[in-house]
Amino acid sequence: MDIVIIDYGAGNIQSIKFALERLGLIAILSSDREVIRAADKVIFPGVGEASSAMQRLRESGLDTLIPELKQPVLGICLGMQLMCNSSQEGNTKGMGIFDVDVVRFGEKVKIPQIQWNTIQNIQSPLFQDIAEESYIYMVHSFYAPVIPETIAISAYGRNYSAALAKNNFYGTQFHPEKSSSVGEQILRNFLEL
Repeated sequence: MDIVIIDYGAGNIQSIKFALERLGLIAILSSDREVIRAADKVIFPGVGEASSAMQRLRESGLDTLIPELKQPVLGICLGMQLMCNSSQEGNTKGMGIFDVDVVRFGEKVKIPQIQWNTIQNIQSPLFQDIAEESYIYMVHSFYAPVIPETIAISAYGRNYSAALAKNNFYGTQFHPEKSSSVGEQILRNFLEL
C-alpha cells in the first residue's frame, strides 16, 4: 500500500511518519502532485497558522489537487481545518471540502486547548473498535462547529467537531499520532478504509 503524507512544511509530519512505522508501515513524504494522486491513502497533516499554511498550498498547487483526490484522505488538526470553507485564523479561505467555517474559541476557556480530551457520538468506520469517551490528544485554538458531517464531538466550553467525514475525506481535530493506542487504532482504521 502506498501511503503519502503531504509535505508542505507542516509541523507534525515526522510524528505521523513514526506512528505509521510503529504500525509496520512506511509512508512517503511528498509534495509531488503525481505521487500524491497515485497514492492508495493520503494523510494531510498540519500544525501552525492557517493563512501561511494555505499560502504554501496555493504556491504548490496542492490547494486545487487535494479536493480532487478520489482515494481516502485524512486531514489532521490544521489539515482538517484547511479542508473547511474558511478559518477565522488569518481570515483564511479554505478548500471547501467540509461546509463549515472554523472559528476561534471564546474568552471563557484557556487558549489554546492543550490536553487529553474525550470524544463522543462517534460514528463512521474511522472509529471502528473505539469506545465512546475515549481519550485523544488536542492542541488547538480554533474549531469547527458541529455539522451533519461531524462523526465525533468533543467539548471545551462548547461542543465542537472532533472529526468530520464526507465521501472519501476524513478529518480529525485531534492528533491520532499522539493519542496512544486509541490514535493508533484510528490510523489503522483509516488505512483499512
